[in-house]
Amino acid sequence: MKTRAAVLYAMDAKPPYAVSRPLRIEEVDLAPPGADEVLVKIAAAGLCHSDLSVINGDRPRPMPMALGHEAAGVVAEVGSGVTDLQVGDHVVVVFVPSCGHCAPCAEGRPALCEPGAAANGAGTLLSGARRLSRGSEPLNHHLGCSVFAEYATMSRRSVVKIDPSVPLHEAALFGCAVLTGVGAVVNTAQVKMGASVAVIGLGGVGLAALIGAQAAGARQIIAIDLSDEKLEQARVLGATHTVNAGQDDALEQIRSLSSGGVEFAFEFAGSVRALDLAYRITRRGGMTVTAGLPPTAALFPLPAVSLVAEERTLKGSYIGTCVPSRDIPHYIELFKQGRLPVDKLLTGRLKLDQINHGFDLLHEGKAIRQVVEF
Repeated sequence: MKTRAAVLYAMDAKPPYAVSRPLRIEEVDLAPPGADEVLVKIAAAGLCHSDLSVINGDRPRPMPMALGHEAAGVVAEVGSGVTDLQVGDHVVVVFVPSCGHCAPCAEGRPALCEPGAAANGAGTLLSGARRLSRGSEPLNHHLGCSVFAEYATMSRRSVVKIDPSVPLHEAALFGCAVLTGVGAVVNTAQVKMGASVAVIGLGGVGLAALIGAQAAGARQIIAIDLSDEKLEQARVLGATHTVNAGQDDALEQIRSLSSGGVEFAFEFAGSVRALDLAYRITRRGGMTVTAGLPPTAALFPLPAVSLVAEERTLKGSYIGTCVPSRDIPHYIELFKQGRLPVDKLLTGRLKLDQINHGFDLLHEGKAIRQVVEF
């Protein structure tokens, strides 16, 4: 079949993207689902810094590639072997398919699936196949998803069935922003009621972590960013304190507010400077969690003695250490109860032809989460 999609032919585009237009909206060929695959009619797809990091070259991927990894939609066709989904089911897309058999999957850590990571790096589906092409030229899949498109064929392991009463433009955010942000708090760090928390980097993922910390019962939530507008949004969402990281005394402010340091510091900015700040504001015996994705060559100069002398913990968190089939339904139920106000993260709804402008807004820090609607 034919479908319109946003295709990236080369990385390292320069902003403004509305002028350089790195994403070309084209009609491409989409093959039907093979064994253990599904065809999804995309309803909404979120614009994420992980997409932007491919556009600007920070996270190299094989080109050309149909971009997009955070979405929700409706099952339009199922391949052979798919018995637990049917046409018409509402699903959220997950950007790491899990094989269910490798060592991490067997340990209950599907976010670290080894075949899934290999397929994502190669630009294929979990099976190793590519279902996208433009004429005779194959197109790579972005993280097994390629959801900046009207339709997408993907592995059955890349989708989770959801409650159809949830609006799909809001459900889209659960596939990345919510899984990553909330999961970092409740799965990776296991924040307990009464804990003190700092969140650095208030994009969609960081603000999702903030509302996750509030839902977990944190007594103190310090929101940190360079944008006063995002700090104001953090206050609306439940931050007890805010600090502009651009101020000369930001470190001292945070330490004063937290009586020397927080128990849990989360970094979502994808910056070594932000990670350094997160580590410095973590108290003795505390945990620093990073879910930001800096350029691959970036190095963090760790004060190694503090790990022992202060019993510190530094942890990475990928997709919120999630089990998607468990966590997405749980988070959606909390959303329906009003305890995870994910809808307040949504700051823009675009058409596919506006996507390059949308990435300008993301790059400039003028948007939290935007979705392309189809």
